[in-house]
Amino acid sequence: MRKTSFIFAFFATVMMQTAFAQDIQKQTVNKELRAQLPEAIRSAGKMTAVNNGSFPPYEIVTGTELSGATKDISDAIGQLLGVEIDHASVAGLPALLSGINSGRYQFAMGPVGDYPDRQKANDFVDWVREYVVFAVDKGNPQGITSLDTACGKRIAVMSGGSAEKVIKEHSQKCVDSGKPAVEVQSFTDQPSSILAVRSKRSDAFFSSQAPLTYFVAQANGQLELSGVGQANGFKDIYQGAVVQKGSPLGGVLLNAFKVLMDNGTYAAIMKKWGLENNMIKAPGISQGQ
Repeated sequence: MRKTSFIFAFFATVMMQTAFAQDIQKQTVNKELRAQLPEAIRSAGKMTAVNNGSFPPYEIVTGTELSGATKDISDAIGQLLGVEIDHASVAGLPALLSGINSGRYQFAMGPVGDYPDRQKANDFVDWVREYVVFAVDKGNPQGITSLDTACGKRIAVMSGGSAEKVIKEHSQKCVDSGKPAVEVQSFTDQPSSILAVRSKRSDAFFSSQAPLTYFVAQANGQLELSGVGQANGFKDIYQGAVVQKGSPLGGVLLNAFKVLMDNGTYAAIMKKWGLENNMIKAPGISQGQ
């Protein structure tokens, strides 16, 4: 078995053991929302959401099975709309976005980072806020506490993600100021990035705080977070579902999230997966700046 496959299975097992099997209220079909769906989706009775691999605790992919907060949200929205939501996995964010824009997949539930450059080709339905920090070895032997201390270090990132862009831009700043460049190590999934840190092939993993908090908690004291409470090259970060630019599905998902927030289902799911600090009061379209 490949190491990454083993890690997927391990994290899924741990999460099933540690996350209480809380009952999330089943939704009844909202006829008004269902009527807003494109006719092709209503006729098919289903749509396909794409993900780019494990992003715990939102998305935990084991083989072809998806669990996590995103799966619970998807189930609730599918129930509201009276359709089945299938899930497909691709390798990396670029493949996810191209799959949506080619029409192969209807949307990604995400959450995917909502940034102005991505808004040119896609609409985002924001449903969480996020922060970007470092996961480092216990005791932080390399002293990585911010972007300024990352020069000359081996930093793992998700390929095609916003953290990759930020760390590459900072690497150039390191060079311009006479410091060694950052050795940027890009991986297609979160488990591979964490494995690189734990096996000493990377000095840190620069990524979203929610999944890093989860990975650190499962690392048996071998890892810790660093750079918490700092901007780390980012403004306010919104993340959400992704649809084609101008797709009517964006408005449908926005209204579905409003229903789930109003009836308490959204809060119940987020708390179930330890994501209370990532909740937002109301969903929005392409709020990233």
